[in-house]
Order: sequence, then structure tokens, then C-alpha cells
Amino acid sequence: MTAHYKVHGSVAVITLDNPPVNGLGMATRRAVTDGLQQANADPAVQSIVITGAGKAFSGGADIKEFGTDKAMAEPNLLSVILAVENSAKPVVAAIHSVCMGGGLELALGCHYRIAAPGCNVALPEVKLGLLPGAGGTQRLPRALGVEPALNMIVSGEPVKSELLAMVPGQKLFDKMAASVDTLAAEALALAQEMAAVRPLPLVRNLPCRHPQGDAYFQFARNMVKGMAKNYPAPAKCVDAVEAATQKKFADGMLFERELFINLMWTPESRALRHLFMAERAASKIADVPADTPQRSIQSIAIIGAGTMGGGIAMNFLNAGLPVKMLEMKQDALDRGIATIRKNYEAQVKKGKLKQDKYEQRMSLLSTTLSYDDLKAADMVIEAVFEEMGVKEKVFKELDRVMKPGAILASNTSTLDVNQIAAFTKRPQDVVGLHFFSPANVMKLLEVVRAAQTGKDVMATVMAVAKKIRKTAVVSGVCDGFIGNRMIEQYGRQGGFLLDEGCTPAQVDKAMEKFGMAMGPFRMGDLAGNDIGWAIRKRRYTEQPGMKYSKTADLLCEKGRFGQKTGAGWYDYVPGKRDAIPNAEVVAMIDAHRQSLSITPRKISDEEIVQRLVFSLVNEAAHILEEGIAAKAGDIDIAYVFGYGFPAYRGGPMNYANEVGLFNVVQAMQRFALNPLDDAAFWQPAPLLARLVAEGKTFN
Repeated sequence: MTAHYKVHGSVAVITLDNPPVNGLGMATRRAVTDGLQQANADPAVQSIVITGAGKAFSGGADIKEFGTDKAMAEPNLLSVILAVENSAKPVVAAIHSVCMGGGLELALGCHYRIAAPGCNVALPEVKLGLLPGAGGTQRLPRALGVEPALNMIVSGEPVKSELLAMVPGQKLFDKMAASVDTLAAEALALAQEMAAVRPLPLVRNLPCRHPQGDAYFQFARNMVKGMAKNYPAPAKCVDAVEAATQKKFADGMLFERELFINLMWTPESRALRHLFMAERAASKIADVPADTPQRSIQSIAIIGAGTMGGGIAMNFLNAGLPVKMLEMKQDALDRGIATIRKNYEAQVKKGKLKQDKYEQRMSLLSTTLSYDDLKAADMVIEAVFEEMGVKEKVFKELDRVMKPGAILASNTSTLDVNQIAAFTKRPQDVVGLHFFSPANVMKLLEVVRAAQTGKDVMATVMAVAKKIRKTAVVSGVCDGFIGNRMIEQYGRQGGFLLDEGCTPAQVDKAMEKFGMAMGPFRMGDLAGNDIGWAIRKRRYTEQPGMKYSKTADLLCEKGRFGQKTGAGWYDYVPGKRDAIPNAEVVAMIDAHRQSLSITPRKISDEEIVQRLVFSLVNEAAHILEEGIAAKAGDIDIAYVFGYGFPAYRGGPMNYANEVGLFNVVQAMQRFALNPLDDAAFWQPAPLLARLVAEGKTFN
């Protein structure tokens, strides 16, 4: 069912019913217009109420129809709103819980609106690189006032209904209901009260002005320009709202439509919509049905109170789950607890966390020096030193003490989870949960599925990820999983670029201009150059044929491990993260270049970007081919949320699609001819070659 029609006395009630958020899909839109027709044809009906079943009035467009013909099929949302406005009998929107996007635009088309307190009201289209396309930019400024409406449209953030009701002079809500429970009765009463009132009020007829006019919109443009430089949509939102104050309503609607359609075609909007869909798809695992029974997770144990262990703990404390933390020595525990306190106190100081909330979270944290105290936990996560011998000791102990059915998780970033599972007699309970540093901030969680990990374990950890507000991406077992396996190739190319003539600052600047949160060398300094050094040492014995620039090893031999030592590729001042170029490092690179008899050449930013990004793409194509990642979208999510890839480019795979896979392969063939690069690596992955031959894309 998509909408119910029921008559209560003289009031017809149309109830949207398209779970989970009453998305305005084609069938729902049709059911609304059919209901309006039926109500207007029935002489016993004097007025109409539109409301939503379950936990929403309406969340807007139906995401299941994104990108399909159904999305714009008639009656489209514009036609539905027109039908509401043209109803001969008054229509009341009874709004509760969630009223967003097209849902709010539909409500604005109704003659009257009554809202329950606590409802989240928003026009979030800007987050998909769009603007409201069914009159939101024209009606909301008329109903709410220009400034509060523009703030809502440009930010896309939800505002509580009771706050909006307090805006001076607002006509968004004619009435606030006492509660969600009384909304239905109060909406019926309002509909009966207004049944005979004529003419029917329309938001489109309300005046729309700003006292400062041009000056205000110029100010708004400057603000938006500074905040959203790589995103075209926010500036277009300003243009559309300005049009509401300058044009007749019908002309403003045409202008909004034109802007909406143009934005639909921008690479930025395509990228954001791709990420939106990919994030939702990432939580679904093909062979793990949605109704797979989950294990109950009520308490967590964490092994290791270092930076990672503490950060991981905070995620669960924030979600209201008790955490028991284990260390071998009391002073390590004390340091770990002190860091967690410091992080929370910084949030309290900034006003992001209330004192009572902070105390409540800390009360959920307990510590121990004995494995035996962990036996009651439903899930344990180890965050100990990244060395297989250390992991073996931990998992053998966990196998001994943990209760049957407890999930045993490793926070390893590269090691073989199958081998870790083999240290136990319960490999079905073992899974990799690779958090990204800082674990209490970064949104990405790589869920590493070992050969014997139970389906119920997978279903459980994906649900837990949601609970702790992480975006989980599933990876198979391989060295480095998805993200770090790709970043190794990225780092290798960075090294070759130094050999050939670049400085670390030049490479970083080119990548940051492209949109990366930081370039490869600043990132190395942040993560710790010694980590990469340890991996390379392993590679030299395991894969002696793998080619690397020696510059990173030379750097580590000088003890320049990055921010933690105050010196890496750059110098750092205590307490600051500013990367200061170091002449000694540039001289070291130069001397290394001379030792190899390499004449440095001038390298363009375009070449830097292509070599680094396409190295990610080619490695990712191998990862897809091998089934380590299930979907190209999962890789994009991993890179945007875990590695600072710019969201407006949609991740490396989406970017490659935008550039054109044919062009990507052409560039790779050019790089293979460079004698100082690694020709074997630039052979296109079989999947990439196949997609080019078939004229297809990754998605």
C-alpha cells in the first residue's frame, strides 16, 4: 500500500504509507492525487487532511526510484502539489517526525499546516549537489521569511518544528499540535474549522521581500562562496531564493526548475548522488539476507588503551554501551583513560558535549589488567601492536576466556584475518574491524570478512557499525584490505615522482588542489613514516621484485617519522600541525637522484594527479576482480570517508568514470613507457581492460 484513504465524518484523510519514510514514489504520488479527486467528488467531504503513517510525514523523493523513469513520471511532484493547491476543498498537512525535501514541498502546497513538536524539518537537496526542485526555493521564503529559509536551503540541515514555529511572522505552521499523539485529532479539528473558509490561502500568494534586498543577497553570496568553493549548488540556492523576491511566482518556479536541471548534470551532483546511493548499498551484503538473526551486543571489551584503543572505546561509550578496557600495566591504562577524558573535556569546552553527558559516558568505562574479567563481554576488539606474534598471544587468550557466541574482532590494518582466526577454536566468531585514526572521528570502518566468519557475525557487526555511526565497507582478506592496499600504490607513485624531479611540497600541493584533504607526504607524516617502512621491509623479503623509491627509507633512517617526532618529510612545531618544508630533506632527495644519475625534469600538476589517482584506480580494479571488494561504490566510500578523497569527485572509481575509462587506460599506457616508473604495474587490470573494450563504466 502506498497511501490510505479514509473518511472521518466530514474530513477525508489521505495517509502516505511507503516505508520507511513515506518516500514520494510514483505509486504514492498517484494515490495522493486519486485521494484528492475522490474527496473533491464526495459531497459528504468538506475538507481533507494529508499525513504520514509510521515514523514520518514524508522524507521526500523515493530513493528506490532515483535515476529511473519513475522519478519524473506523471503525476510528478510538481503536478501533485498543483493538484493540492487546486483542490476546491481545504487541504491540511498534519506533519510529524520527519518532513524533508519533497515532503516539505508537498506540505507547503497545502492550504494549512499543523505540526507536532520534535519534527525534523529540512530541505536537504544541497547535500546531493541539487536545490529543491518542486517549489521549495519559492514557497519556503514566503512562508518562513527570506533569511531563515535561505539558511535552511543552503545548509540542508534539519530544524525542529517548534523552533520554526517561533520565527517572527512565520506562516509555515498555522498551528502547533500539543504532541505527536494528539496530532491526528487536532488536525481533524483544524480541517473542520477551516472547511467553510474562503478564499483558500495559498503560500504562493504570500509576499516575499528582504528589507536589504540586493545588499543581503550579495552578502549571502560572499558567505556561500567562501564556504562551498567546490560545490556549485549552494550559490545556485542563493540565486533561486533571490528570484523568489524579484519575480512573479510562476516565473520563479521556471527559474528554479532550470537551475535544478542544470545542477543535475554537474559532475559534483552526480558524484554526491553516487556516494549517497553507494553508502546505502555498502551496508547490504549479497549473501547475508536482511533478516539474518543478529547476536545481542550489550557490552564491549577492548584490548589496548593506546590511541586506537581509546578512540574505538569512545565510539561505543557515545552510543551508550559499557566498555571494559584491558592493558598489561596500570600506567598504560591510566594514560589511556586520561586521553579519553581529555578528548571529552575538549568537546565540553567547545560546547559540543554537555557535562552530564560526559560524566554519563565515563561512568560506562571500566578497566582491568586480567583477561578473566572480560568473559561477560558480547564483543571484544583488540587494538594491540600490528605484529602477528602479538595477535596470536591475544587471540589464544580470548579463545580461552570469552563466552561462547562472543564476537572476537581484530583492528588489524593489514594482517591476515584468516591466520588470526586460526589461533582460535571458533573461527566463525572472528572478524576484522579496521577503524581509521583518529577512531573517534573518522567515519569509515572496514569490516574484514574471513573465510569462516559467520553470516550472523557479519549481520551483527554491520548493525553495530550503524549504531556507532560508522559507514561500514566489507572487504575480503588480502594484504592491506581495500584502503591500505590501494594507498601503497599511491605512495609508490609519490616516491617515483620525487626520484624524477618533484619535491614533497609540490606533490602535496597538486593533490590538495585536486581536492584531497592532504597530499601523500603530509599524510605519511601524520600516520607515521615508520609504519610504511615496516611494510616495505616485509615486502623486500616477500616480494623482492616490487619496485620502490629509496627516499622514504632514507628519511626513516634519519629518524624522521613524522608529526610524532616533530620531523618527517616536513618539520613541525609542537602543538601545531603546519607542515614546514625542510631544506635538508630536499637535499637528501637531490643527492639520491644524483646517485642514480637521474636528471630531474619539470613535472606538471596534471601528471602528478593522474599518476597518483590512476594508480588507485588500477589497484582497485584488481581488488574488484579478485572479489576483495563487492562493488566499485564500496571502494569510493572507503576513499571518501577514510582517506580524504574529495566528495565532490565521488571517489576514485566515480572520478575514473567521469574522466572516461578509455582515457584512464591511455594515460596508463603512457606512464608504462617511463623507464623510471613501474611498467608492469601500469598494465591495465583485466577488469579495467574489459570495461574499456565493452565501452562500460565501473558502476
